[in-house]
Amino acid sequence: MKVNYKEHWEKVFSTKKENEVSWYQPKPETSLNFFIDNTIPKQAKIIDIGGGDSYLMDFLLELGYTNLYLLDISPKAIERIKNRLGAKAKQISFIISDVLDFNSTETFDVWHDRASFHFQTSQENILNYKKKVTKYVKADGHVFIGTFSENGPKKCSGLDITQYNSKSLQTVFYPEFDLVSSFVENHKTPFDTNQNFIFAHFKKNE
Repeated sequence: MKVNYKEHWEKVFSTKKENEVSWYQPKPETSLNFFIDNTIPKQAKIIDIGGGDSYLMDFLLELGYTNLYLLDISPKAIERIKNRLGAKAKQISFIISDVLDFNSTETFDVWHDRASFHFQTSQENILNYKKKVTKYVKADGHVFIGTFSENGPKKCSGLDITQYNSKSLQTVFYPEFDLVSSFVENHKTPFDTNQNFIFAHFKKNE
């Protein structure tokens, strides 16, 4: 049976509080460290894919970033983050779309995706995701992806996912992107369990 992802995520964001989902982080330190460690310029055009109501945007605004985009399939998730940010929400461009349907006249310096990419489970959808990344990331632009590792969960939010290691992630994005670095890390959920992630930093070939 084909999953209606929009319906699924609308239900999640309509029925669960922010700290009742496994991916909740009061401060997304791993993602923030990527921006700090790579001295991403404050005016860089940054898109967060499937970010929902995560706190990444709050902290990027706090750090002085001025060109922020957030894409999510769920209008309810976007509504939640807008309500939380209040007047600051005007500083972010919000896009309600499935990433595979995403079309834009913009290209981005940074494509950030923590815990969204692994929901692409068919080869066709994985390839289509890569096509979007390739189309919308500028030459020499950055891609930072966090996804479940081979030691991570096999499902999330009741949905199947795809697990990765450094080599399999590299295979997906080669040859348009070079792998700069990768590492594994445990994410502690609000339920006091651990989920093993792999994070990978790619740069687009010019």
